[in-house]
Amino acid sequence: MIFITGDCHRDFRRLNTTNFPEQKEMTKEDCVIICGDFGGVWSKGEESKEEKHLMDWLQSKPFTTLFVDGNHENFDRLYEYPVEEWHGGKVHKIRPSVIHMMRGQVFEIDGKSIFTFGGARSHDISGGILEPDAPDYKKKKKELDMNWQSYRINHISWWQQELPSLEEMEEGRRNLAAHSYIVDFIVTHCCGTGTQTLIGGSSYQPDILTNYLEEIRQKTKFKKWFFGHYHGNRNVNAEEVLIYEQVIQIA
Repeated sequence: MIFITGDCHRDFRRLNTTNFPEQKEMTKEDCVIICGDFGGVWSKGEESKEEKHLMDWLQSKPFTTLFVDGNHENFDRLYEYPVEEWHGGKVHKIRPSVIHMMRGQVFEIDGKSIFTFGGARSHDISGGILEPDAPDYKKKKKELDMNWQSYRINHISWWQQELPSLEEMEEGRRNLAAHSYIVDFIVTHCCGTGTQTLIGGSSYQPDILTNYLEEIRQKTKFKKWFFGHYHGNRNVNAEEVLIYEQVIQIA
């Protein structure tokens, strides 16, 4: 069985037995996929006590937890995990059954092919990105806090890797080409530029990732595309699904 849900931001209560009773019939061969902003790898430096508790809790569940990265992950730490092969694609294993599905991969799970690509541009940064070692860092931060402006701090609450590298995008093209651009499912954090316009009109601006995903959308034959990031539950069209708090079975 394969289930899917949206952004968790370190809050995994939707996966307890009360909210997700289906797990009572699941095994580690079954999985739940999180569409980015997993939040389980966040603290600066080593794994915090809170993270250890949460990751151990997920590891104790009868299913395997899978996730693509969002724009709220500590990429400095996430990319330090060894790269391993799993079900045909590259992963980082946070725990044996808590697994990051890397960008541009095609996985074969329960007889289904799944293309994954995490990342998204952060929208809530009107105050900009602060450099913690800048001479005026404290002054700028104080001014932004006083004016209630949203901002991020480089390598503390924001990482440039939220948007993909050219190598990651090219690897995605190669892996899709190896599958003749045909997969069962696509799982991402954000979506293609055209789909983003359907969701928010001019509220969101296109970027290198949404344009790349638009290219993938136009070239790839797929049954369903699931994505998070925009904090809503909506069938955008017959093929594309924006998902947030729901946990739904897809296979």
